[in-house]
Amino acid sequence: MSRVTDDLIEMRGLRFHYRDWESSANNAPILILLHGFSGHARSWDSFAETASKRFRVLALDQRGHGESDWSADSQYGAHEMKEDLNCFIRALDLKAYSLVGLSMGGTVAIHFAAQKPEGLQRLVIVDIAPELATTGIRAIQQGVSQGDVFETIDEAFERARAANSVPPEDVHFHRVRHSLMRTEDGNWTFKFDRAFRQPHRLTTRRPSVQEGWDAVAGIVVPTLLIRGQNSNLLAPEIAKKFVDLVDDCEFAEIEGSGHSVPLDKPEEFRDEVLRFL
Repeated sequence: MSRVTDDLIEMRGLRFHYRDWESSANNAPILILLHGFSGHARSWDSFAETASKRFRVLALDQRGHGESDWSADSQYGAHEMKEDLNCFIRALDLKAYSLVGLSMGGTVAIHFAAQKPEGLQRLVIVDIAPELATTGIRAIQQGVSQGDVFETIDEAFERARAANSVPPEDVHFHRVRHSLMRTEDGNWTFKFDRAFRQPHRLTTRRPSVQEGWDAVAGIVVPTLLIRGQNSNLLAPEIAKKFVDLVDDCEFAEIEGSGHSVPLDKPEEFRDEVLRFL
């Protein structure tokens, strides 16, 4: 098993947690992983374990998620998270790296890549684009609006399986287990900021659709766009538009997967990403 450490870093007035997977390869290149909405650095454990044979893997808990601080003023837009990533890269003095972003993390990665950062080598965007299908947005909103307190971890897992029975059960349980924290009355609730569950509290302006497409058009590094075959968020025609806008862009569709490709089909996702990288 690869050696992994959990570390903390202070950036922009907040404390951030990240996992650092030491590679077994000499002079291994760097790979940064950005999770999706309601996710966390531990979401990547299975993928990172394998990827660390070739890369030093850094999985960041983005603000308001996992073990990282919540923003007191509910500043959770893509531009805020992009600046967090800029600070993270400077703080660790990373000169060359590749970047994988899932869903919300993919949006952050798109806007980051549009800056044309000198060290960025390759980019993987997973099931996200500036235009999203309304069915997928409604499904996310409905999921967030459900009760968020559970008497046991198993109760939380049972609800997650009822909503999505596609992922391998052990991978799914691992994600759910690390999504939860204790409450003062001994129950369990999600680690991500409650402001995400009450959208009226979010104060950051979201990038417009046109700003998003302008960012996509600004990507200049080799890019892979991955779509889940059964995704309810990224429509095939929007994926095609993305690929057409980026000068050097490959496309992969993962059979049998929904929106959360690394969770639903971890082996297929791993193989596609590592082939590209």
